Amino acid sequence: MSYLYQTDELMKLIYETLAGFCEQYAIPLLYLDLAIMLVAVGIIAGFVSVSVMFMVWLERKVSAHMQDRLGPMRVGPHGALQTIADAIKLLFKERITPQKADKWVYTLAPVVIFASAMAAYVVIPWSPGMIIADLNIGLLYLLAIGSVAVIGLLMAGWGSNNKYSLLSAFRCGAQIISYEVAATLSCLGVIMLTGSLSMVDIVNAQKDMGWPFIVVQPIGFLIYLIAGTAEVNRAPFDLAEAESELIAGFHTEYSAMGFSMFFLAEYANMFIVSAIAATLFLGGWAGPVLPPVVWFLLKTFGLVFVFMWFRWTFPRIRVDQLMVFGWKFLIPLAFVNLLVTGIVMLL
Repeated sequence: MSYLYQTDELMKLIYETLAGFCEQYAIPLLYLDLAIMLVAVGIIAGFVSVSVMFMVWLERKVSAHMQDRLGPMRVGPHGALQTIADAIKLLFKERITPQKADKWVYTLAPVVIFASAMAAYVVIPWSPGMIIADLNIGLLYLLAIGSVAVIGLLMAGWGSNNKYSLLSAFRCGAQIISYEVAATLSCLGVIMLTGSLSMVDIVNAQKDMGWPFIVVQPIGFLIYLIAGTAEVNRAPFDLAEAESELIAGFHTEYSAMGFSMFFLAEYANMFIVSAIAATLFLGGWAGPVLPPVVWFLLKTFGLVFVFMWFRWTFPRIRVDQLMVFGWKFLIPLAFVNLLVTGIVMLL
């Protein structure tokens, strides 16, 4: 707790110093707040870009070694710069807009999806005191902001004026909304044990308890992991893409930076889902010897690896099987887990 106190005091001291400077030169504090917000957005955007490039390279290597091959090797040492080369290529590609597309809806769709992914990083607790906004409804905010992506997906499908893209968008919307129910129910057990929606309070509750919540909520963790896989459209639940049926899905008509923003959002959301799971069930930043932020990143990227493992292990299921599994098995199991948690707390 001393580290948390020192970090908070340092942040307050920096803010008060800057506020004093603004008052001295008659600069409205609104400008200071806006500057801090812009710096925070810049830090998030930089981290998202770097982490996504790393995750793309990691997935290529994970898939290659699981299939007994090497993966990208030519650009940089062990292919480490391949993703950077791909990003540069996308920057210089021509952006093509379909002639009969709804221009505004088509253009704004990737922006909406990417903005919703960026907004989720605001309440992620990286280490004590290292959080942009410790909201007292942090977990509720994360669950709500994840739903905004559905709007962007529907905009992409409708704006493209492509029947396959539209079908994919509807399929993806139904999938995300369905599995959000299971994901939310799996988190309620943690909320009941903690008595708070603050992400920092949830981590501190696990530290006070002496073990992570996965020990007392193993079913909740499994439900969240499966539902999270479906929410971020990862195999075996990547039915919004389903190349054999939908020609890459809702982003079929996008190229260059439009396509890359969908790609960025997918991997950014995978990191967010992993970060939430690490915070709720694995103790967040808590751990011995290593700095807290290192523990948080190790746990989060460990779960990212699990998602990649899923992709190259399980075959894709049918869309009807996906919906039946979600509504007839996963959601009832989440209610049972919630009921058992309540009974144990009462006893």
